[in-house]
Amino acid sequence: MLELIETITGVPAPLLFGQVLLGLINGAFYAMLSLGLAVIFGLLNIINFTHGAQFMMGAFVAWMLLAWAGLGYWWALILAPLIVGFTGVVIERLMISRLYKLDHLYGLLLTFGIGLIIEGVFRNQFGSSGLPYRIPPELSGAWDLGFMFMPVYRGWVVISSLVVCLATWLVIEKTRLGAYLRAATENAALVQAFGVNVPRMITLTYGAGVALAALGGVLAAPIYSVNPQMGTNLIIVVFAVVVIGGMGSILGSIITGFGLGIVEGLTKVYWPEASATVIFVIMAIVLLTRPAGLFGRA
Repeated sequence: MLELIETITGVPAPLLFGQVLLGLINGAFYAMLSLGLAVIFGLLNIINFTHGAQFMMGAFVAWMLLAWAGLGYWWALILAPLIVGFTGVVIERLMISRLYKLDHLYGLLLTFGIGLIIEGVFRNQFGSSGLPYRIPPELSGAWDLGFMFMPVYRGWVVISSLVVCLATWLVIEKTRLGAYLRAATENAALVQAFGVNVPRMITLTYGAGVALAALGGVLAAPIYSVNPQMGTNLIIVVFAVVVIGGMGSILGSIITGFGLGIVEGLTKVYWPEASATVIFVIMAIVLLTRPAGLFGRA
């Protein structure tokens, strides 16, 4: 079987599957970050450029919980999203809530500025060289799949991110809470008339989107060094993913995130020079042929 794959693809099977695995890992982070962006934009109509900084904050909170409080990875998976999500609630209440009736550009500029401030604070405090965060012992080692060795932690990242993404989609699309959220974007006054506290629901929705970014940061901490630029390196690609999938489309963000991660990984095999730009080329083609995105609505 491996010989057949190598004959068809023209590359060694371990290299091919290794790049597919790398693409799945990158796609997991693309999906989680774009999912948080899609939730915030689709339900609040805010383009949240602070998302990359909040992803970085999740990784730093995990590191601080370990270094300062002695709380390991499993506690960080619970506490870091809650802590960073709470900071998102504060930002929404104090600043972003004042912009809902204005053009999207004002929200974009405000969140972009907040993201730069957060990144600057962390760079000033911790430097830019990066801090290590060890893989938990339960997820160390690798699985022998016969054709390649898969690190256990990488597999955990792909599986857990997929579960989180699907759970978020189910909540938004299949539950009463999700119905209230979607209805509030169409007619907030009508939903308020049914006894729903719409401002509180909007605030908690923003906090939940921020918590998704922070959870992605905790998952990324053992793979990448924890540094203030780790969110900046991802956010531009993630915005391209959101545009391709369709602004505000939850399912589009999930499918496009994982799909483009695999495309990027395969591009590194067959055309390494184009791997850094292939997602943006796809974005340009989608914008020219389907401006609303693959899963979006005009």
